Amino acid sequence: MLSLIQCATKFPDRIAIQDSGGQYSFQDLLDRSAQLAGLLLGDLADLAEARVGYMIAPGYDYVLVQWAIWRAGGIAVPICVSYPAPSIQYVLEDAQISQIVATESFDDLLEPLSTKLSIPKIILSKSIGKPVQLPDLSMERRALILYTSGTTGKPKGVVSTHAGLEAQIKALVEAWEWQKEDHILNILPLHHVHGIVNVLCCALWSGACCEFLPKFDPKAIFEVFQKGSVNLFMAVPTIYYKLIAYFDTLDPETQTEISARLQRFRLMVSGSAALPVSTLEKWQVISGHTLLERYGMTEMGMAISNSYREARIPGCIGMPLPGVEVRLVNEQEELVQAGDSGEIQVKGANVFKEYWNKPEATKAAFTPRGWFRTGDIAALQNGVYKILGRNSVDIIKSGAYKISALEIQEVLRKHPDIQDCAVVGIPDEEWGELVAASLIANPDQVNLDDLKTWLKERLPSYKIPRKYIFQNDLPRNVMGKVTKHKLKDLF
Repeated sequence: MLSLIQCATKFPDRIAIQDSGGQYSFQDLLDRSAQLAGLLLGDLADLAEARVGYMIAPGYDYVLVQWAIWRAGGIAVPICVSYPAPSIQYVLEDAQISQIVATESFDDLLEPLSTKLSIPKIILSKSIGKPVQLPDLSMERRALILYTSGTTGKPKGVVSTHAGLEAQIKALVEAWEWQKEDHILNILPLHHVHGIVNVLCCALWSGACCEFLPKFDPKAIFEVFQKGSVNLFMAVPTIYYKLIAYFDTLDPETQTEISARLQRFRLMVSGSAALPVSTLEKWQVISGHTLLERYGMTEMGMAISNSYREARIPGCIGMPLPGVEVRLVNEQEELVQAGDSGEIQVKGANVFKEYWNKPEATKAAFTPRGWFRTGDIAALQNGVYKILGRNSVDIIKSGAYKISALEIQEVLRKHPDIQDCAVVGIPDEEWGELVAASLIANPDQVNLDDLKTWLKERLPSYKIPRKYIFQNDLPRNVMGKVTKHKLKDLF
C-alpha cells in the first residue's frame, strides 16, 4: 500500500520491526523491499495486480515480502502458516497465484504444490535481487486478498484496495491516537485483518515499533511486558483468558510486578470475538485497564469502536469510527428504532471491493444502495452499540422469540461452578430451535434444577436453556470458536 511506504520515509532511522532475529529500521524495510520487488518483477515493469502468495512466519521477513509485493504492483495473498496442504492448494488455485514467496522452513510443504500447479517459487534468502524502477500505482489498485470462510461454504477471498486499507488504518490511528513513540507486541496471526491492519500497519504508519514473538507463550509475553518498552497490546478474548490463567499460577511478588508494569500501558484492545464480561473484569483487576472493545470483520476492517478517552461499557462496542456509516435494519431492511435489534449494515471507504472471482456472492453482500450486509445483529442502547451475535449462528429463533446466545453465555459464566460455556440453537419441531448450553463445569457441583432456579432470577423463562451437556474434557480454547454445526451432534 503506497501511502504506508511513503510514511516510512519520514522515520528512516526509527526501529520498525523487532523479532527474534534482531531490530530493523524503516530504512532497512525500504531498501530490502525495493530489492525484493525487483526480483518479483523480473523482466516486467509492473505485476499489474498479479496475485503473489507468501507463506512467512510473523516477523521482519513477513513485512519485507508484503511491502515488496505492493511496491511491485502485485496483490498480496498471505497464506496461514498452519494450513495443511489441501487448504494451501485451495488458496493457490482460487486466487490464481502467479508466484509464491516463502522461507526455507516451508519449502518442503510448498514444493509439491508448486510443482503440481506450475507456480514459480521464491525461497527468501539474504540475496534477494537488486533495486529496479518500480511502477507508479493508483490507490484504487487491488492490494490484498484475505480468505474468510464466514459461516457457510468454501472460503472466499476478500479483496481490499490500497485506498480501502488506508481508510481502515487512518480511522484507527485517529481514534486510538497512535504515536511514533508507541511500541506494540504482535502475537496475532498475519492472515487476518486484526494482526495485519490493526496492529502491524497502524504501527508502521505511525512510525512506531511492532515486536513479534516466535510463537504464543504466556510466560514469554509477560517477560516482554516486564522489559518496559511495550505500551500497547491487542489480542483476542482467548488470549486474555490464557494470560489470566497463567498469571494465576505466579507467586504474589511476580504478580505485583507484572500488574505494576501493565498499569503503565497506554492502551489494551480486545476483538475478533465477543469478550466475556468475566474475562474483562479479571483482566481489569490484573492490569488496571478496561479493555477497549471494537467491532470489525475481514470485509471492512474495523467499523465501530469504544472510545479511547471516554468510559467504556462492558459488553458494548461503542460508536462508528471516523468515516464509517452504520445503520441497523430489520429483515425487510427497514431502519429499526433505538433499542430494537437489527442487522448491522456499513458504508465507507473502508469496505472491501469484492469477493475474488465471486460476482454473485459480492452482489448478495450489498444492498442496492451500497450498504454492506454484515450478518451481525446489534442494538443501539444508551448511545452505544451492543452486539447480540451473528444472525446465522448466535441468534436463536425459538418460538416467537429471537434470542442472543451471547447474552445467555454471559449470564452462565457468572455462575460460580461454571468455568465456560457455549450456547447454541438446535433444531426442534415444536420450538423451531431449542436453546441449548454446553458447559465446562463439575456435574457433581452443578445441579440442573438449582441452575434453572438460578437462571430464572437472571433471565426470562424463554431464554433459559432446555438442554445441557457437560464438557469437562473439551479444551477451553475451543469454546470461543464453537458453532452450532460443531456442537449439534453432542446434544
